[in-house]
Amino acid sequence: MDTPERVVVNAEELRMAFEFVSSDSQCSAYISLDTGKIHWQSDELDLDNAEDLPDDLDTSDRYIAVPHKNDLNLGRRLVLAFANQELPDDANTIENYFRRRGAYARFKDLLHARDALQRWYDFEARATDAALLAWCEANDIQLVNA
Repeated sequence: MDTPERVVVNAEELRMAFEFVSSDSQCSAYISLDTGKIHWQSDELDLDNAEDLPDDLDTSDRYIAVPHKNDLNLGRRLVLAFANQELPDDANTIENYFRRRGAYARFKDLLHARDALQRWYDFEARATDAALLAWCEANDIQLVNA
């Protein structure tokens, strides 16, 4: 029995597409399972590639949607994991932030006050890389560095 060939995707381009999708609910990106090309789509932004989008992007099983950070548990859960690990004395305060609007702004203000902003960015980057890699493995996507 033949095993399906894994699609090859540029790791940096996937990371950019992931950040694009996670930046706005009107943004999406799809990976062609035939070519590895990433197609970017936005209802609000005028993207240069809009005319190049495949007609069957939304209906074909030959494309897979690039996940949003919340699809990979990289939103609130990640912040709370960081708080518990890196700022345990502030963990309850941070958890309370996420019960109201404007949580990330308050969280970042606290990180700045605790001189922990870079630690957060490093923690978030490691978690994002690990989650994207696991997502790629689960979807038979091979990442390559260009």
